[in-house]
Amino acid sequence: MSRDDDPAASWRRLAALTPARIALGRAGAGLPTREVLRFGLAHAQARDAVHTPLDADAVRADIAALGFETLKAASAAPDRATYLRRPDLGRRLDEASAVALAAAAGDPVDLALIVADGLSARAVHEGAVPLLTALKPALAGSGWRLAPVVVATQARVALGDAVGALLKARAVAVLIGERPGLSSPDSLGIYLTFDPRPGRTDAERNCLSNVCAAGLKPDFAAFKLHWLIDQALSRRLTGVALKDESDRQLAGPEGRGVLEP
Repeated sequence: MSRDDDPAASWRRLAALTPARIALGRAGAGLPTREVLRFGLAHAQARDAVHTPLDADAVRADIAALGFETLKAASAAPDRATYLRRPDLGRRLDEASAVALAAAAGDPVDLALIVADGLSARAVHEGAVPLLTALKPALAGSGWRLAPVVVATQARVALGDAVGALLKARAVAVLIGERPGLSSPDSLGIYLTFDPRPGRTDAERNCLSNVCAAGLKPDFAAFKLHWLIDQALSRRLTGVALKDESDRQLAGPEGRGVLEP
């Protein structure tokens, strides 16, 4: 039998190309002990990602060190247990935050950035600052007026609609910890919405998913996000009507720096 005809070898080659749980082997009628232990560890990491609280003060300090102004906000969910049971409360600001953001709002701005814990504070702790670091030069050269970066706790994606409306932003980008899977407890998602206001639907947003060390790298995510923001502001729309065609520019001058090692 040649190597190409060996089913076990074929499975091993496939397993080397993906973090998905394939070709795990077996011990009798069950899984090998090492795979049972790996699964248990991944499950524990996912649970920790969901329940670990966001260190909002540390995140704000790190973002401020990049040169961004910051504000804080909280959803109407008073604690983590309520947040997990009541997604609707995570989509609304609590009264104190709404008052504070309204008071902080000045003239209309082009873009508001929200950094939110979502379902993985770990993703925010590890991924938000690298992404903002990669995005900052593009923002500086865009000429866009920016609101202070809002760090939000117990937040769902739609909380950005309320924040963006209060800050008088033409568009809002929410950087949020995604629901952890059994191979990605540290995945950051980015949701971009033009003309944010309560009542917007997911069909009216663009999403960049799986921003993490093993997924979409910060430089690529920042490049794509900047392209989407630029198109959203010029076309005055986001969501299903705006297709991500940024890959066409990756080989050109604008994307060359992203492609270079």
